Amino acid sequence: MALWGGRFSDAPADAVFALSRSVDFDWRLAPYDLRSSLAHLRVLKSSGLLKEDVASQIESAIRELIDEVAIGKFVAIEDDEDVHSALERGLTEKIGDVGGALRAGRSRNDQVATDLKLFAIDHMMEISQMILELQKSLAAKAAEYGDAPAPGFTHMQHAQPILFGHELAKHIHAFARDLDRIQDWLKRTSVSPLGSGAFAGSGLGLKPEVTAKDLGFASSSANSIDGVSDRDFVAEALFIISMVGVHLSRIGEEWCIWATSEFGWAKVADAYSTGSSIMPQKKNPDMAELARGKSGRLIGNLTGVLAMLKGLPFAYNRDLQEDKEPLFDSIDTLILVLPAVTGMVATTTFDRAKMLAAAPQGFSLATEIADFLVRANVPFASAHEAAGKCVALCEAKKVELHELSDQDFVGVHPQLTPEIRKVLTVEGAIASRTTVGATGGTALAAQLASANSDIKAAEKKLSDQMSSFSAMMGE
Repeated sequence: MALWGGRFSDAPADAVFALSRSVDFDWRLAPYDLRSSLAHLRVLKSSGLLKEDVASQIESAIRELIDEVAIGKFVAIEDDEDVHSALERGLTEKIGDVGGALRAGRSRNDQVATDLKLFAIDHMMEISQMILELQKSLAAKAAEYGDAPAPGFTHMQHAQPILFGHELAKHIHAFARDLDRIQDWLKRTSVSPLGSGAFAGSGLGLKPEVTAKDLGFASSSANSIDGVSDRDFVAEALFIISMVGVHLSRIGEEWCIWATSEFGWAKVADAYSTGSSIMPQKKNPDMAELARGKSGRLIGNLTGVLAMLKGLPFAYNRDLQEDKEPLFDSIDTLILVLPAVTGMVATTTFDRAKMLAAAPQGFSLATEIADFLVRANVPFASAHEAAGKCVALCEAKKVELHELSDQDFVGVHPQLTPEIRKVLTVEGAIASRTTVGATGGTALAAQLASANSDIKAAEKKLSDQMSSFSAMMGE
């Protein structure tokens, strides 16, 4: 059912209708459109623009449509241009032309902006819930390997020994920032566009602030032009999703490296691996690779929307039809990837012996020599130089640091006494890292305790938010 056309003498050409038609992808906004229609109906009724009996007919029809859409009984058809025209067709099929009375005081411009916000809020909370599950898996795995020494890396080179649980725990904090970003986004997105009309507001004396409260928003748009043209919430949601994707990609990259024969640290569970169609011995960490690959898709959706938005003048422009598919795709993609990565993390086992054996390799204990000298009041620059000379001597002799003789150490620096051997151990190096956020056992235990506490608090807050949103949608 067309929502316009009175001033036109010809119907749209087939090519025009095909290009304009969006119902194939915006139909998923139907539940949110129907809920916002209930809020709009109440304001029309309270403003005296609809009689009681008419409002009751429309409300009954809307509630029937809510149920029918939910079970797939009512769906869009080929002649429907978009979700809004499809649902108005549904109303008029049930109650006749009186169904068109609901259109008073609103436009598809403010309608779709409201629907898309409700959709995005709903699904960003779902994503938050999945991120929390991944955080819990990471925290459990970090605790499991909280006493396992391993080499730490910078520039993909051995750097210093660390506890492997510390390596895993870093991802918890990255996802915590993503959760914070979603919470900040929820605050900024809690502004209702409904009541902005096409772009200038309504002359019917409606109360946008009332519909905003009805729909769970904190406020209504302070500027009706901004209300219909703002898509910051889409771009920002896509940025957040892209950052989550980047963090998932980092996990994917590390898992791929650890699972190689060259490293041989990670044993990815069969349930989270795939094989080869030609090489029967292969066991590939495909979930890690897919997580890494999908991040590019998420970034692409963000850049596409930003490019679309950058030159739009004044109020609503039809270009904004291009905001939905990238958002839908990014949300769908992330909802696919997160559970798979969570399961992969939870079920992977690591080879403690190989990680321990690798921990001191690459002269990773050299910093301990520098720190030893600093504690003896040697300026760090001189201590750093001496430690570097010890490494050079090892390379010349083809030995490891702990294999240098007492004479070798004293020859490099007079204060490198035999006491140096007490710190030239992986265990000693790790245990000395006791500051907040460091890799030592006590510091790691405190870090994980704090992270688990934060996860529980975030779960409680999100549960309350989701319950409130669900109650609003199902009122």
